[in-house]
Amino acid sequence: QVQLVESGGGLVQAGGSLRLSCAASGRTFSTYAMGWFRQAPGKEREFVAAIGRSGGSTSYAISVKGRFTISRNNAKNTVYLQMNSLKPEDTAVYYCARGPASSSSSYMADEYDYWGQGTQVTVSS
Repeated sequence: QVQLVESGGGLVQAGGSLRLSCAASGRTFSTYAMGWFRQAPGKEREFVAAIGRSGGSTSYAISVKGRFTISRNNAKNTVYLQMNSLKPEDTAVYYCARGPASSSSSYMADEYDYWGQGTQVTVSS
């Protein structure tokens, strides 16, 4: 059983920054791609960013490209999401998830099997 625990969410003004972390249990973290998704009230869950198992491949949603950066530290079993130039429309619950055993990064939610409980990010205008 894999457990994913997100942290780092909070309230920030527009233009500010936050860094989300997701700590994973288990010894196989470096085998799997990881991703971040988000869900705003009344909206469907959407892809934010993903990273391959070695960190060499990353992908981003168009809405966050250039503002968000995904990274990972396999020695610490942790994946990060650095969020800069935040906008009110970034307000959502952010979830990390474990993807396929791949060096590629995937935006397909169906390919993710374990999910964290989520962390709230609120951006005020």
